[in-house]
Amino acid sequence: MSVISRRQLLAAAGAGFALVLAGAAAGQVGSLQTFEKSSLEVRAASGTHRFTIEVARTAAQHAQGLMYRRRLAADTGMLFIYDKPEPARFWMKNTYIPLDMVFIAPDGRISSIAERTVPLSLELVTSNQPVIGVLELNGGTASRLGIRAGDRVIFPALGAGG
Repeated sequence: MSVISRRQLLAAAGAGFALVLAGAAAGQVGSLQTFEKSSLEVRAASGTHRFTIEVARTAAQHAQGLMYRRRLAADTGMLFIYDKPEPARFWMKNTYIPLDMVFIAPDGRISSIAERTVPLSLELVTSNQPVIGVLELNGGTASRLGIRAGDRVIFPALGAGG
């Protein structure tokens, strides 16, 4: 994976070019991805929690995710959607925000949560079982709202979950 400094990114943007990693595994440099905006609900024992989200569907969107962002507004996040259930593996390289990673089973229930992941870490964060989606939220959000494994994520593209 190539690394691009903030200075390089700002210089490229000033020149009319946006550079970012589009293919993390391939190490390719491409254009900055854009994401569909939507909303979803998490139905928990503590209540129904609504989030404004960006949706990552493509391999390039999955590779970029929330990299290079310095802030994430409260009650917002990113939903990674997979075509079929598969084990999910993430790292925090080039991600400056601590995140809660909410792993979503094929039935729409939360299978596990990796809380407060470490920014810029190369340690893999895994789902430990096949998932249909992963919801990334600000670190500490799941604990603050009482979101736990077994709660349900409601979003139409999650099939049984929504």
